[in-house]
Amino acid sequence: MTSIINEEAVRAHSGRRDPTIVMKHGAGGRAMRRLIQETLTRGFIDIEVDGFGIAAMDDGAALRVGDRWLIVTTDSHVVQPVFFPGGDIGRLAIAGTVNDLAMMGATEPLGLTCALIVEEGFTFPDLERVQRSMFDTCREAGTTVVTGDTKVMGRGELDGVVINTTGVAMADAIVRDSGLQVGDRLIVTGNVGDHGMALMAHRHHLAIDAELYSDVAPINHMIRDALAARPGAVSAMKDPTRGGLSSALHEMAEKGGVGILVREALVPVNPVVRAVAEMLGLDPLHVANEGKAVLGVRGDDATVQAVLAALHRHPAGANAAVIGECVSTRVGDVVLDTGLGKRLLSEYEGELLPRIC
Repeated sequence: MTSIINEEAVRAHSGRRDPTIVMKHGAGGRAMRRLIQETLTRGFIDIEVDGFGIAAMDDGAALRVGDRWLIVTTDSHVVQPVFFPGGDIGRLAIAGTVNDLAMMGATEPLGLTCALIVEEGFTFPDLERVQRSMFDTCREAGTTVVTGDTKVMGRGELDGVVINTTGVAMADAIVRDSGLQVGDRLIVTGNVGDHGMALMAHRHHLAIDAELYSDVAPINHMIRDALAARPGAVSAMKDPTRGGLSSALHEMAEKGGVGILVREALVPVNPVVRAVAEMLGLDPLHVANEGKAVLGVRGDDATVQAVLAALHRHPAGANAAVIGECVSTRVGDVVLDTGLGKRLLSEYEGELLPRIC
C-alpha cells in the first residue's frame, strides 16, 4: 500500500523526483519549498482569510484584526548537539520564533507556546539548563511562554529533545519577503555563516586556533529600531537561516520578481568562519545564521544610511552592511560580483549542514 501511495504522489507532482522524504526536504532550499508547495499546502490554500496564510510561504501568517494585523508563526527545532558554543536548543527555539515574527514587522511578541518532546534518558540537569536558557532569551526579547505541552518518547526513538514554539504578535503594518522592487538596496545585519560553522566545528571537534560562536539571538528590538528609522522604507525582510544568505536572497528575488546583484567584497564574514569554510570546501553564503536578517530598503542614500545607522546602534548589528541591490535583469536569480567578474550564486538543493536549527 505504501508503494502505491508514493507512486501516486510522484505522478501527481512530477516536479518531485523522490518517492519518499529525504534529508534535503528539510534543508531550507528549493527541495523544501517544493515539498511545501506541492504537498503540505494543498487544500489549505483554498480557505480564504482576511490576510494571508500558508500559501504565501512567508515567515508567518497575517490575519486582520480590526485595523491591525495578528501575526502568527511556528517553528520546530532539532539540533545536534543540543548545547553548542554561543547557545543551545532552548535559546534557538525562542530566538527563532521571535525573529520570524520580527521579519514580518511584528517586533513586540505577545507570547509564545512551547511543545517539548523529550527522549527517555535525557537528564534533568540538561532539561533544566534548556529551560533556563529559554527563560533568559524570553526576557531578552521582552516576551514569555504562555502555554505548552510535554511528551516523552522511548529511548532511541528521538535524538535528545525536540522543541516546537509558536509566537503571536500584533503589527500596524506588514513587511513581506515578496516586497522587493528594482532599485531597492539590500542590507545584511551582520557577519554571515556564524551559526552553521560554529555547530560544524563543535560537532566534529575541528582543531582550530580560535573558538567559533553561534550568532543565535533575538533581534526583534534591533529590527523595531530599523523600521522606525524611516517608516515605510523597509520593503522586504527575511532571516537567512537554513540555506543561509543565498537561499534567503533567491527566495526574495523569486517572489519579488527582481534580479539581485550582490557585491561579494561587501558581505561581512568573520575571518575565522571564512577560513574554516574554505578548509571544508563550503561557502559562508550558504551556511545558516540564527541572529541575522536581510532587509530590502527603498529610497535615497540618506534613507538607506538612516536604516543602517539604526542597525549599527545594536551589538547584533554592529557589522551590518549594504551588500547589493535589486535589478531588472536575471529575474529570480542572484548574481555575485566577485570583483574579477560576475557569476550566478547557486542555491543548494540538498542538505549542506544537517540538524543545525
